[in-house]
Amino acid sequence: MSTEEKQENIETPEEVLEVTEEENIDTSKVEAVSEYEQSQNALNDMNDKYARVHADFENVKKRLEREKYQALEYANEKFAKDLIPVLDALTMALKAGEAEAPAEELLASLKEGMELTMKQLLTALEKHGITEVSEDEPFDPNLHNAVQQMDSEEHESGQIVQTFQKAYKYKDRTLREGMVVIAN
Repeated sequence: MSTEEKQENIETPEEVLEVTEEENIDTSKVEAVSEYEQSQNALNDMNDKYARVHADFENVKKRLEREKYQALEYANEKFAKDLIPVLDALTMALKAGEAEAPAEELLASLKEGMELTMKQLLTALEKHGITEVSEDEPFDPNLHNAVQQMDSEEHESGQIVQTFQKAYKYKDRTLREGMVVIAN
């Protein structure tokens, strides 16, 4: 039997080894081919795993990006919900102004309603980190804008004499500077 005929009839790896031993063919070539095929299979598996992990990563990245935009879009939802009762109170005040009552009673009830509404609004703002700067605080150029100076015997130089517009802070940042008059 010729070598070609033997190789055509080979069916198992054991028979391959028999043929190679009979013909004194180097078995390292057969092992190298086998190792190459194993390496190729391992590489294909790794590429498949990489593709799946990369696809999962891209999906997570897209989902997080979508959630980030939704969070930014609806960031003020709680704040808006807390302001709705203030709006309701102002609406009721307008309706109360249309009631038939003596002017003195109407004015007193409107003033009381406005004070309660103002208190409700300040509570809602404070809940979200917005606070009024006290008028008793010393002049601070980071919080106050001195629009005028005036002579005052009751106040030391640089102290706030009068406030035209209150200052507000959002947490630690100045939201709006106060407009004040300071003593000379």
